[in-house]
Amino acid sequence: SILNIAKHYELFVVEDCAQAHGAMLQGRKVGSWGDLATFSFYPTKNLGALGDGGAVVTNSSELAERVRLLREYGWRERYVSEIPGINSRLDEIQAAVLQVKLGHLDEENARRRGLASIYNNSLSGANLATPQLRPGATHVYHQYVVQSKRRNALRAHLKMQSIHTSIHYPTPVHLQPAYRGRMNTRGDKLQNTETACQEILSLPMYPQMTDEVVQQVSKWILDWESEAGE
Repeated sequence: SILNIAKHYELFVVEDCAQAHGAMLQGRKVGSWGDLATFSFYPTKNLGALGDGGAVVTNSSELAERVRLLREYGWRERYVSEIPGINSRLDEIQAAVLQVKLGHLDEENARRRGLASIYNNSLSGANLATPQLRPGATHVYHQYVVQSKRRNALRAHLKMQSIHTSIHYPTPVHLQPAYRGRMNTRGDKLQNTETACQEILSLPMYPQMTDEVVQQVSKWILDWESEAGE
């Protein structure tokens, strides 16, 4: 539906695939739907470099040329800026690392799905919401995010067990200092977004985890709920 609207108004669609390397919808990889797509290679991503990095992909030679100009000062000819540009080149060391790691992406994504399945089964009786998979989608579980009305207490309990968790992300965009008051949110409220930010918690998720660790994390959550009388 977004593509149809964009086509009607002659707009370009840019996909944000920063955390979705290898994910699919209706048998089609993310990054292949829009006119362009962006991928992050930050070290924590499913396909991560040793430092900052990213890529823009497109099937359009014209858009590809535009992006190349943007990434290096707007240069087509050295020292001549045809358009305002930036310095955003991926260095060769990062590219070499990514080229090797790319060959392991499908395997590691499959492992993430396996770990998520263990979480799903182990936490099926817990008083929290687990990730839901929409029909026709292939998830790559960059994060495994649950939702609990007692998120902070649960996080504190897991920390006592030396289990690190994260909150992605604690403050929504419309409440960030840079954007507060600049967005029309109908009474300055995006209630579902604000509620989610108060309840979400990312549990440990990375391909090198063992099944036993996932089961242990789940057990600590269930034990905490039992002790709390939930």
